Amino acid sequence: MTDKLLNHRAEGPTSAPPLLLGPSLGTSSALWDKVAPELSITHRVVRWDLPGHGGSAADLIGAGATVGDLARLVLALADSLGIERFAYAGVSLGGAVGLHLAVHHPERVDSLAVICSSAHFNGAKPWEERAALVRRVGLAGLAENANARWFTPGFTVPELVRDHRDADPAAYAACCDALAAFDLRERLPEISSPTLLIAGREDPATPPAHLREIADAVPGAALVEIPGASHLAPAQCPEAVLTALRAHFDGGAKRGMEVRREVLGDAHVDRAQARQTPFTARFQDFISRYAWGEIWTDPTLTRRERSMITLTALVAHGHYDELAMHVRAARRNGLTPEEIGAVLLQTAVYCGVPAANSAFAAAQRVLAEETEEEG
Repeated sequence: MTDKLLNHRAEGPTSAPPLLLGPSLGTSSALWDKVAPELSITHRVVRWDLPGHGGSAADLIGAGATVGDLARLVLALADSLGIERFAYAGVSLGGAVGLHLAVHHPERVDSLAVICSSAHFNGAKPWEERAALVRRVGLAGLAENANARWFTPGFTVPELVRDHRDADPAAYAACCDALAAFDLRERLPEISSPTLLIAGREDPATPPAHLREIADAVPGAALVEIPGASHLAPAQCPEAVLTALRAHFDGGAKRGMEVRREVLGDAHVDRAQARQTPFTARFQDFISRYAWGEIWTDPTLTRRERSMITLTALVAHGHYDELAMHVRAARRNGLTPEEIGAVLLQTAVYCGVPAANSAFAAAQRVLAEETEEEG
């Protein structure tokens, strides 16, 4: 053991809330290349490398290491940077470190995201065997099969496979020892930090059931499953991971989603979320953070007033599908059918009679459906 620190990379304003990002076994901080720059807009992001991986010294841990040993190295790194409390996200072994920190050092962890990880890793034997294999023959063979363990067929990130091949065998084996000894299932109910679990639906190493087990045990935890993602979700589906992490770590985004549900209703938002793809994830995040998290939460105008303005703008631009949705929202915000009619009549003067005619038709359809539902 030495007193050296884990190799790390810091991004974002030093005055921003700190967010530590932990890697998976066999990878480096490059695992976060497609996610960290975006997170660093609102956070002081610190990515770290496991011992013997990336730029971290191999002798930071030795044979028989535990996840607790890795957690102590992370705390030493945070201390060296003057970071007392932090948000934390980690993948696989990095996620296990986050769980350990949340259980044993709750005073340090503001919020936690555990990605493609587990509270146990299928028992000690597979990891003991892998550690023995690596100590005997090195990492070349395992690196050749990394794609099958990490990604869905046809997808790869050459830099991460190279990181796997170049890792120090002794340090890698020591990390396997840590995984072999790890089982935090009985301590999960003690976690008090707001916790998000992210599972890759195609992950063979830590299937969604492993994340669901944690979500069921940690009070108030949330679970997100990413379609098409395997074990290294931040590399394979970065937009979906980024959206989930922003919603969890960014208070404005969380409030935005709450307001969005209050105004538009759970059914509409659930449908929008279900249709979300990696292509649309960033747009959905933008809507939640900006439109709902900043504009609709501004107390200068009431929600009733915002509904009237929104109805008018939608009529002016001919967005009648959106208009129907916001007629329902206006009713939820307290407007009566008579008030909605008065708003649409006003649009006839300033937006044109044809536009108001279409708007009345859309609104009448919604209000009739509402009457039928009440009946």
